[in-house]
Amino acid sequence: MLLVEDLMLLLLDDETGVARGEGTLHWTLGGAVLMDLALRGRVETDRKQTVYAVPGPPLGDPLLDEAFAQIEKRPRYVGSVLAEVGPPLRAQVLDRLLERGMVRRERSKLLGFIPTTRMPAQDVAYEAALLERVRAVLEDGRTPDARTAALVAILSASGTLPQLHPAIRWSNAVASRALTYQNGDWGAAAVGTAVIAQAAAVNVSIGIAVATGVIGGSQAQ
Repeated sequence: MLLVEDLMLLLLDDETGVARGEGTLHWTLGGAVLMDLALRGRVETDRKQTVYAVPGPPLGDPLLDEAFAQIEKRPRYVGSVLAEVGPPLRAQVLDRLLERGMVRRERSKLLGFIPTTRMPAQDVAYEAALLERVRAVLEDGRTPDARTAALVAILSASGTLPQLHPAIRWSNAVASRALTYQNGDWGAAAVGTAVIAQAAAVNVSIGIAVATGVIGGSQAQ
């Protein structure tokens, strides 16, 4: 499972089939793909938030290889990268989750004539364990691994965490911990800095935390 797949699992409403934060979902999923690449040491950013590809062998995953090929063309501002990488991800990631048996698609008609689609979790145990790891970080203050820290940072940046209540009980303490990870202070995980991406709709800015070359440096030590 890629980080972007875990993110979609948590954002997807089982009953409605609509993702939390749907209006800016392409930015959020794009940020998760950049994070996936960064966790593998294949992208870096500078202080001007320019994204650079780090050469290396094929990543072995079509979604990541496609995104990396786009980034590899030339260094660009992170917002431009997300605008290019993000839009097709919703459909791609949902298809992957269906193929993996993580969710199932249920079609029906509301009031007998309005088509509706639900996407309930198929692998309930995996989703529950994923949610519990995030909850333990935000509610209990548990120190996460790098992957969970990245997931918390992206969820915080997307603005969707309050919508996960009561599974993750929203509070001032939870909001404060989430913001800490969003801003790149990852404590023992020690894996990154923050960059900011502009959401297209209603001029809302959402932060997308992207682990950069710091990851590669940490792993090499």
